[in-house]
Amino acid sequence: MKSPIDKPSILIKIIKMKTDTDPSHCVMTAAEVCQALGFSRDTLYAYVSRGLLRSAAHPSDRRKSLYDRRDVQALAERKQRGRSRRAVAESTINWGEPVLTSKITRIADGRFYYRGQDALIHARDATLEETLELLAGVPDKPVRLPPGFVVPAERLPFDRIMACLSAEAIAGRAADARRRAAQLLRLAALSAAGVSDADPDLPAHELLARAWSNNPAAPDLIRRALVLCADHELNASAYTARVAASAGASLPAALLAGMAALSGNRHGGLTSACRDWVVAMQGALSPEWRAQHALDGKPAPGFGHPLYPDGDPRANALLAAFPQTPEWHGLAAQVLEATGDHPTIDFGLALLERSLNLPEGAGMGIFAAGRMAGWIAHVFEQRQTGQLIRPRAAVEA
Repeated sequence: MKSPIDKPSILIKIIKMKTDTDPSHCVMTAAEVCQALGFSRDTLYAYVSRGLLRSAAHPSDRRKSLYDRRDVQALAERKQRGRSRRAVAESTINWGEPVLTSKITRIADGRFYYRGQDALIHARDATLEETLELLAGVPDKPVRLPPGFVVPAERLPFDRIMACLSAEAIAGRAADARRRAAQLLRLAALSAAGVSDADPDLPAHELLARAWSNNPAAPDLIRRALVLCADHELNASAYTARVAASAGASLPAALLAGMAALSGNRHGGLTSACRDWVVAMQGALSPEWRAQHALDGKPAPGFGHPLYPDGDPRANALLAAFPQTPEWHGLAAQVLEATGDHPTIDFGLALLERSLNLPEGAGMGIFAAGRMAGWIAHVFEQRQTGQLIRPRAAVEA
């Protein structure tokens, strides 16, 4: 079966191509690394042993190693910046060194771990509620809803969750923190699903699947997506929630801050943008319209993650669950060939929404409901530090 866009692909024209010498596709010899960084061989090997420089056996000489040019480039940029207090502080804001100490999620070597457990393995059978217990210590048991709860009337799942959290923040209900956390996660699932009540023993993925789809595969696929979205270290929304929590904001108010950050088109909002882009590329629209639609100099939404140059494991897990969608897989392969960029979780959620014929915005709603578990864990962890997150501004003349 042909991929949705034949070669020479319009995709090649609408995405800025990388050359064959792009560092993301190259390796370097030990001599080249030492020359580029001013390292001795001993220093080179020390950086490899510390996990700061990836290496692989030379294909034609097993006694030698090759080194990832991306790591070399990152080390060179770090060396050029220097280690002044200001340089380190500025680097933390742009995919830099850890800003805060956290024991919740660790990202390393193309994988990520919830409290030391491989998240991909955890997602094979865990529920969102079990993941909340793992991340935040909130017991997995049925919760009582606030009296008179009514699901918000907004059209999209994400908007309903945001409206729900806003109302809960205003209500200012007093409760044990962990009991309140479980309640808010349940309210988010109900709001996303668009139902005001459900069997309290019904986990979030079953609740959403019953509200959204008759596909027998939907419950398990939604469950996996919720768990894979649960946390992702100090991303923009988790950091925002922690800032609010550090200032003493209530739990629903801190979660609402996280939602506001997630709504951005460079964070969770990419999910809907990716869906719309793929639909446009695969639709029965003219090639001229497609070219005009995408010829804006921007990369394809839902591709390329700075933490996963070799591919987002969350997206890979969801794509593996949909082998029967050759159009989506073909499009992802073409983007990879044209740019070297792999699909991200946003592409996986857009695929989930379209392939299961879920309501519009379901992918972003799953992202928000799942990420609530991680935000809750971050709020609890930040509160335990007792610290106010308050950077200083570097005023330039």
